[in-house]
Amino acid sequence: MSSLPDLTEPQIRRYARHIVLAEVGGIGQSRLIAARVLVVGAGGLGAPLLQYLAAAGVGTLGVVDADRVDLSNLQRQVIHRTSDIGQAKVESARRALAEINPEVTVEVHEARLGPDNAERLIAGYDLVADGSDNFATRFLLNDVCFRLRKTLVAAAILRFDGQISTYKAWAGGDHPCLRCVFPEAPSEEAVPSCAQAGVLGSLAGTLGALQATEVVKEILGIGRSLSGRLVMYDALAGGFDEMAIAKRPHCPTCGKP
Repeated sequence: MSSLPDLTEPQIRRYARHIVLAEVGGIGQSRLIAARVLVVGAGGLGAPLLQYLAAAGVGTLGVVDADRVDLSNLQRQVIHRTSDIGQAKVESARRALAEINPEVTVEVHEARLGPDNAERLIAGYDLVADGSDNFATRFLLNDVCFRLRKTLVAAAILRFDGQISTYKAWAGGDHPCLRCVFPEAPSEEAVPSCAQAGVLGSLAGTLGALQATEVVKEILGIGRSLSGRLVMYDALAGGFDEMAIAKRPHCPTCGKP
């Protein structure tokens, strides 16, 4: 992260409710402004995540998505509007974020994250937030973030259930990575897509907002990290459960050879 910027008078007013928090303050807000966060996916999770990060003043947001806005997206992807149908999601997101906070720089990457571009894209950011919808992308992000020593905040949703954790096995110690939890991708029968099984629209907002909170905590170094913990939310039951995640000694990504 670059040297911290001084807050302007308009910024002091905009972020006043952050600044009065002892855990944030002016220095913390300056850290948010100096931060660079890559958000993978401008869909159900990425939409509220991006909105809250922009509102929080995260200075540079990278958005990776190759899709265009479809009518079926609007039930949960709240960053997009009916008038955006047919437009690139990254451009629709950029316009929406400019309305929320014009001080935030939005870097759009209209591409599908893959082995050919993941390392180049991730290297330019301090932290990565995963809003993707498939295990191939999740595993790729996990592996590249580990190699590049980037913290990964990842969430997933399906039907009425969601889960979230933070992965920073690069820090050593007992910090696990995603492959410590999921050594292999489950079958489509076990974990179908949202298109196949459906998803409650507001659930995306719940998990996306939780992701934004964890991203802010990691940037500021405050609170208790979700590293080593998988938090699960059951919308129908209206409750949260937590599961401890152990680091696997022979994990293919972060284990010892």
